[in-house]
Amino acid sequence: MSHVNTSALPVDRFNGFTFDTLGWRAWLDTVSLGGATLEQIAVLEESHPKAKTSDYYLLLVQQAEILRQRSGVFNAIMYAPGGLPRAERELASTVVSRVNGCVYCASVHAQRFGQLAKRTDAIEQVFEDPLTAGTTEHERAIIRYAIELTERPENVDAAAIKRLEAHGLTHAEILDLTHAIAIFAWANRLMLTLGEPVFPAADA
Repeated sequence: MSHVNTSALPVDRFNGFTFDTLGWRAWLDTVSLGGATLEQIAVLEESHPKAKTSDYYLLLVQQAEILRQRSGVFNAIMYAPGGLPRAERELASTVVSRVNGCVYCASVHAQRFGQLAKRTDAIEQVFEDPLTAGTTEHERAIIRYAIELTERPENVDAAAIKRLEAHGLTHAEILDLTHAIAIFAWANRLMLTLGEPVFPAADA
């Protein structure tokens, strides 16, 4: 079984994707905390524990109400109890990010999968080749659905849902899975078009 701590792996270990903790730099102006309104501060505090130090949130909080709505939806989709297990939401999110080429999002959700599942083998396979990834038929069904909904949403039909059911997913789990895949079509596009990932400095 793969180990969870992959921080020593070079960032190009998996076709440019990584388990390393990355930063993200905005290409547009961000809000300074010193100049933020009370509403902006409140929305940052609601959104994420590290939002006040994140270029991503400090950029989006320029439109505080949009960020409030975005964070509420995102947090409900990814963290709400019940339905699809958290690790499988993180797996699907990593697949979408890999397909869309969002290195930053892929690294974040790869780490979360490792923390929750206590293994990284499925993510390593996703980074190498999503089309062949998955350690079980159940995982492979989730990954295939994530790829199809990301690349060819017009092809997703009742038969695609039946295939998920055949691999043991309930209707509530399929709904959670679809939400997770869909929101990363949005999340990836924000990250890819409004800034860039910042890789850790190479060891001297």
